[in-house]
Amino acid sequence: MKAAVGDRIVTASGVVGGAVRDGVVTECPHDDGSPPYRVRWSDTGEETLVYPGSDTFVDPDARAARGEQAGSAEEPRQGRALTWDVRITVVESGGSTTAEATVMNGPPDALRAVGHARKSPEDPEVPLIGDEIAAGRALRRLADRLLAVAEQDVSAAVGHRAHVHK
Repeated sequence: MKAAVGDRIVTASGVVGGAVRDGVVTECPHDDGSPPYRVRWSDTGEETLVYPGSDTFVDPDARAARGEQAGSAEEPRQGRALTWDVRITVVESGGSTTAEATVMNGPPDALRAVGHARKSPEDPEVPLIGDEIAAGRALRRLADRLLAVAEQDVSAAVGHRAHVHK
């Protein structure tokens, strides 16, 4: 496995139905890109030293996407088009589905939200329905988090508490 500063790193949970963790490589001490890596995790903001295992993958495309979108939040954006990608990871296990929705290259801090679905014991097994429900709930929560971040940013910009209508 090889990585560079700015690459996205994703690690599956060691527990069935557990959350998938992702973060950004902030330090790669070896010139050849070999581990270990210092990673800032998107769910907690903490940085840890990571020795990736077989449940981990590196996404170098995330670095390129962020490089194309470099700049500060205060920078004027006339004449620019921005693309934000949302990745949805779905895990099914025993009639229960968990979906994690993550904004990959949008706001300065990665946003993520989780949605769950569980079928009733008497209902037939139709995995697509559980996927749709869990993903829809994750996206709804992600939208609420994005609006909350925007509300905080507006409050900071105007110097008093602001409210963004939902």
